[in-house]
Amino acid sequence: MENELKQLIIETLDLEDIGVDDIDSGAALFNDGLGLDSIDALELGLAIRKKYNVKINAEKEDVAKIFASVSALANYIQSART
Repeated sequence: MENELKQLIIETLDLEDIGVDDIDSGAALFNDGLGLDSIDALELGLAIRKKYNVKINAEKEDVAKIFASVSALANYIQSART
């Protein structure tokens, strides 16, 4: 699931110079980590909704925790699908 998400991130955000192995599952997706921003989060949220049929509500207080890392995102998607 994590490698699948990494590939989705790369494709959705057109990260041409980054491969799946370059993304650390536990590293931050925003700021000092992968360097994503709020627009990237919106695009990624839409891609996740299309691919996994899981909606991430941007108004929820825990949205920062959900997008904290690839691992956190994978855990959220898996728990939301069950």
